Amino acid sequence: MCGIVGFTNSKLKIDNDKVIANMMNTIGHRGPDSDGHFSDDKVTLGFRRLQIIDLTTDASQPMYNEDDSIALIFNGEIYNYHALMDDLIAKGHTFKSQSDTEVIIHGYEEYGVDILQKLRGMFAFAIWDKKADHLFIARDFFGIKPLYYTENTTDNSFIFGSEIKTFLKHPSFNKELNKDSLKPYLTFQYSALDETFFKGVYKLRPGHYMIYKNGKMEINSYWDINFDAEENTLEYYVDKIKETMEESVSYHRISDVKVGSFLSGGVDSSYITALLKPDKTFSVGFKDYEGVFNETNLAEDLSKQLGIENHKKIIDADEFFDVIPTIQYHMDEPQSNLSSVPLYFLAELASKHATVLLSGEGADEIFGGYAWYDKTNSEKKYEKIPFFIRRLFSNISKGLPENRITNFLVKGGLKVEEQFIGEAKVYKEEDALKVLQNSYKQGPSPIEVVRESYLKVKGKDDVTKKQYIDMKHWLPGDILLKADKMSSAHSIELRVPFLDKEVMEMAAKIPAHLKVNDKDTKYVLRKAANEVLPDAWANRPKVGFPVPFRDWIKQEKYYKQVKAVFEAEYAKEFFHTEAIVGYLDEHYTGKANRARYVWTVYVFLIWYKRFFIDEDVNVTL
Repeated sequence: MCGIVGFTNSKLKIDNDKVIANMMNTIGHRGPDSDGHFSDDKVTLGFRRLQIIDLTTDASQPMYNEDDSIALIFNGEIYNYHALMDDLIAKGHTFKSQSDTEVIIHGYEEYGVDILQKLRGMFAFAIWDKKADHLFIARDFFGIKPLYYTENTTDNSFIFGSEIKTFLKHPSFNKELNKDSLKPYLTFQYSALDETFFKGVYKLRPGHYMIYKNGKMEINSYWDINFDAEENTLEYYVDKIKETMEESVSYHRISDVKVGSFLSGGVDSSYITALLKPDKTFSVGFKDYEGVFNETNLAEDLSKQLGIENHKKIIDADEFFDVIPTIQYHMDEPQSNLSSVPLYFLAELASKHATVLLSGEGADEIFGGYAWYDKTNSEKKYEKIPFFIRRLFSNISKGLPENRITNFLVKGGLKVEEQFIGEAKVYKEEDALKVLQNSYKQGPSPIEVVRESYLKVKGKDDVTKKQYIDMKHWLPGDILLKADKMSSAHSIELRVPFLDKEVMEMAAKIPAHLKVNDKDTKYVLRKAANEVLPDAWANRPKVGFPVPFRDWIKQEKYYKQVKAVFEAEYAKEFFHTEAIVGYLDEHYTGKANRARYVWTVYVFLIWYKRFFIDEDVNVTL
């Protein structure tokens, strides 16, 4: 888990070395072991290193080719680097280190941008090619590693990096709030647009690269998920999963420092742990919620069965609320997935014992693990009625009072493209419009956000469409971002073996009915996991990372704490106070469960205060 940052130089008279030092220091948590920078008359590059592979100074960055015409800064891991190194040595390239970093440099010399097709791993990197006079910037297939960029500067300079907070240390960066981002956030619970909450700051999409030359950028896709089902037996795909996952975990354990694993009570992390067999596992739960919001006993039991030492942390309400500003600072943008908080504490715990951690992210998206992907028996029966009739009932029901029956009829007459926006769906759009001030109502609708992605899977079955939407939006925008940011906050590297290019290409061939059926979600993966896991773990229902926030804000202490933020003067810029306090009061008095509505607004306001009120606006040099 390293950090990269860089910018193009301009005519603005600044001390480039001092600016890049300030920017690098802002992400010191991503790389506490060493730092380095490069600057010439065109660009300035900075790097913070967390030592994982080849702990010598030979692997330090920025790294250069033999004649220093290429400079590289790289965050991530290339798991097939040994094979790539052998290939490149055979082609005449000379290596000075045993690091995975160097294969990118020589691979670029040999193959140009096509080196991306040969990499197996997670990455965000930038190459300054002096001879070609351009920056080559790329992000991995799934978006495991973050990469932001902007031209919203007073001198037209181009800035990029692993975290947005580094941009705040550049004297020409214009820090502005992107008003279009708030409305979709209330529904998605994360920053759902390519443009971030900082105006003019964008995320480079997963599977994309950029060539930046002479003040112009060209962005291209180099990889996408191709679901192309091939009918075969359950046993065939169980064997394929076992084979591919064993290989992936074998690659992901490569390290010159200690490796452990995160472990909950679910099948995903349990499967990874059983294949990895680390020395230590790590788990978190919540005080006073044994068996409801605390699965540490299950993780401890499995660890004992596998002969592994388990470490656990129990979180109380005060710890939870106290750490929220810190978490939102590390996230860079408001993110209201409650599981970010226990993940923060989990990473903190693990950092005392290991530097590399394996986790189960991605299994639900690849193998169909979410409840959204399945349909109830009532829905399946109702779908036997011709669609045009269901459509008619849906249109009629939209004009009737909302209740369980009308909701069922409305949903039953909608195509998946009209109702599914991803695993997270907090505010209904009409409710978001009710709480927002007029200046913040203009953002795109949730359906507009995902429309382009649906066009890529036109003609596929509904399960496949939902998987694709989650993998293009929910996975990089929420799951992987919090995994990266919460782990890097504690200077550890989190690896996700399910999100391996070879695993994805194998899983894309599995028919939907073997993933989601009447027996279970993630059905074929559970069968494969059952080969190395007891039945109780392989077949346990998905529970996510539950957090008792909904209970805590019914307590006067925390109710008042949230209410004070909702009634703050700066909150009135964005929200109608009576509307958001109304939702809080409904929850506090037990009239309705409004926990997610309350939490999503609360997180945004905490984030905004941290970055736009508490953070120094001016950079002095």
